[in-house]
Amino acid sequence: MKENQEIKPRSIPPRRVLLFGSTTHILSDLFFALLIPLLPTIKNDLQLSYTEIGILRSAFSGASAVLQIPAGFLAEHIGEFWMLLGGNAWVSIGLIGMAIMPGFWSLISMTIIGGLGGGTQHPLASSMVSRAYESSGRSSAVGTVNFAGDLGKMLAPAAAAGLLLLGTWRTSLWIVGALGLFFMAVGIPFKSKLDLGKPIQQVTSSTSSAEQNRSESKLSGFIVLTVLGILDNAVRNGTLILFPFILIERGMTDGQITLMLFLLFSGGAAGKFVCGWLDERVGTIPLIWLTKGITAALLILTLSAPAISLWPLALILGVGLNGTSSVLYATVAKFIPAQRRARYYGYFYTTNEIGTVGAPLAYGFIADQMGLKMSILIMGIVTSLILPASLALSKHLKQESKL
Repeated sequence: MKENQEIKPRSIPPRRVLLFGSTTHILSDLFFALLIPLLPTIKNDLQLSYTEIGILRSAFSGASAVLQIPAGFLAEHIGEFWMLLGGNAWVSIGLIGMAIMPGFWSLISMTIIGGLGGGTQHPLASSMVSRAYESSGRSSAVGTVNFAGDLGKMLAPAAAAGLLLLGTWRTSLWIVGALGLFFMAVGIPFKSKLDLGKPIQQVTSSTSSAEQNRSESKLSGFIVLTVLGILDNAVRNGTLILFPFILIERGMTDGQITLMLFLLFSGGAAGKFVCGWLDERVGTIPLIWLTKGITAALLILTLSAPAISLWPLALILGVGLNGTSSVLYATVAKFIPAQRRARYYGYFYTTNEIGTVGAPLAYGFIADQMGLKMSILIMGIVTSLILPASLALSKHLKQESKL
């Protein structure tokens, strides 16, 4: 039967590809995370409810899922380079458009349009880096590019705080959007030094019964992995949308909330980097239990822990929230061959957006109806369900290691 077969990527140093993917990820996550520290200001300015704030966040992050699968298919034929630059430029233009929208619904409309461009970043950067490191060090490399995104998240609270001194939340979005366009333009002359080219070519080959069974086993493992990704994204985005408001209820000032968010994102960055490295040494399932166990426990602790303890708690909570993602992203490549990886990363990130979009809406609604504390308590309980669910992945990983 006809089957696509991988061709070797161009002779480009893997570290150069990793640097490019990491840089675009820093900028992309800065664009999307910038909205989080601006939410309290936007809420007050436009007189929004928690549910409307959840809609705003979900619209931005959810729109980025729409084009992830088409981007994956297209990247298999033209490569990832231009799509990464173009997608981030698209989001930059969207931020500028959001800055000039007068009301809530016009802001939502532009948020959706701008968010669409984010569909290229995660699947294509992961695909590009995993191809560059196909022979060795793949988990660490994918963990590193994942970690780089959190550097952008770490910059977001400081950038928002600094830019709010210059004007309103609209000024902040406009300036960051303009800077994003500038950085994307700077990357264009470096195409020949960074582009791996097309990942596939068409050839004819036969597929044995054993190979077909192996493919079915890999697909089953990928489906289980996808479910875990949805649950992981749900807790991460649910926490991000409500965490600033938890801190407000605990009596923190704007400056303290900015520092707390910086600690949360710093812990997240450390968790992504370290867990990517540990995945090759400790294993996938133990890391999922460790990171999500920490997350469930600390979410509930934020409701009653002494205020002074919230500072180290935020750092550790960030590790638990984000560390799991590096493990899951690297595991995709264990089930999917390089010539199909761009599209399957597109599938993975797109289905994960069910959690990204659904959690802010669900937990925002619960907060409006039952109170913020009850919403956080329910989130902690739901997070703990990831632990037994992860055991279903174990048998697929064992089968893959034997093949």
